[in-house]
Amino acid sequence: MDISDLSKIILMPHVSEKSVMIADNVKQQTFKVAQNATKAEVKEAIEKLFEVDVVNVNILNVTGKQKVFGRTRGKRKNYKKAYVTLKDGQDIDLGGAS
Repeated sequence: MDISDLSKIILMPHVSEKSVMIADNVKQQTFKVAQNATKAEVKEAIEKLFEVDVVNVNILNVTGKQKVFGRTRGKRKNYKKAYVTLKDGQDIDLGGAS
C-alpha cells in the first residue's frame, strides 16, 4: 500500500481519559479509522506508518449521540474506533514532546 492510502485508513488518534488510561495500563493505542477499514488494513497501516509491531487489533463502531441544541434536535456522527495492541517494549509517541 502507498503512504497516501495508509493515511486514509488511519484518520487520527483518539485521545480521551479512557484511551490514555488504556495506553498506560494495557499498552494499547486508540485510533479513529475509516468506516470501511478492516483489522488487517489497520494493522498494516499502523506497522508501516509508525514502524512498530502490532500484536492485535480490535475494532468497534461508535454510534453518534442524539443531542438537543436549543429547539433543534441533532445527532453526532457515527465513527469507527480501533484499539491496537503493540508488542512489548514498543510505543507510539503521539504527543510529539521531546
